[in-house]
Amino acid sequence: MDSLQSAHGASPGKVLLALLSVYLVWGSTYLAIRIGLQGYPPFLMGGLRFIAASLAFYSFLRWQGHAAPTRAQWRNAAVLGLFMMLLGNGLVNLAEKNVSSGLAAIAVASMPLWAGLFGALKGRHPSRGEWLGLVIGFAGVVWLNFGSAMSANVVSMIALIMAPVSWAFGSVWSRDRDLPGPFMSTAAQMLCGGIAMLIVGLALGERIHALPALQPTLAVGYLAVFGSIIGFSAYVWLLHHVRPALATSYAYVNPPIAVLLGAVLLHEKVDAHVIGAMAVILLGVIIITRAKARAS
Repeated sequence: MDSLQSAHGASPGKVLLALLSVYLVWGSTYLAIRIGLQGYPPFLMGGLRFIAASLAFYSFLRWQGHAAPTRAQWRNAAVLGLFMMLLGNGLVNLAEKNVSSGLAAIAVASMPLWAGLFGALKGRHPSRGEWLGLVIGFAGVVWLNFGSAMSANVVSMIALIMAPVSWAFGSVWSRDRDLPGPFMSTAAQMLCGGIAMLIVGLALGERIHALPALQPTLAVGYLAVFGSIIGFSAYVWLLHHVRPALATSYAYVNPPIAVLLGAVLLHEKVDAHVIGAMAVILLGVIIITRAKARAS
């Protein structure tokens, strides 16, 4: 338990609970998305999820005395909502119409690789260890995209490349921006991103013509409550109480959990090609994470 000891006085038990929340909840969101898509179109589903979650979260934060974002902070939150919610999450929803939840999770695991690349372009030059991780990780991305089920569907392949790119760009762009506190920032981003997803969905012709079945509706509710509010809250709490390398370890824990849940509950097939590509991508992410931890 020593490795779970917080630098800010939080107990190992609380740290473990927060880690399990991020690992299991975010690892299961890919499965929930797949189930939700059985009754909801991709962008409208994401819009309903984030708007419901953000309104509940924002109201709770205001009740707790958190200050509302300023006009400038709302603008920055709107930009982040476009990159991280509309593109980062919306494109995953779109891709999962045609590819398995496990495959989507593996593709999204490349996010730290893109973040490292964008950081380098902004002058934050990676160390030798980080460069090694980037090279290995991107080799896994190439392997995954050419020769798997993704290559059979061009739209899904492009979506699952652009989703982690957008999330990583938003993450790097947000540094040194004027944003409210972490919890209020999350609520504002989800609200702006959710509204954008509804607009895009309606513009693309997405409609919900009949009341969806109970199971997809429960899945969307799970995404709103657990994936958005509880998952993000646990992650933000971890960022403020443990080493960044431990807080971001979800990046290489979520994909195996998503693959396992998809195989067990939805009987998704996982071949040796996908497992091999996942291993290479996660190896690159682990190397980058450890190199950053040593540098800090």
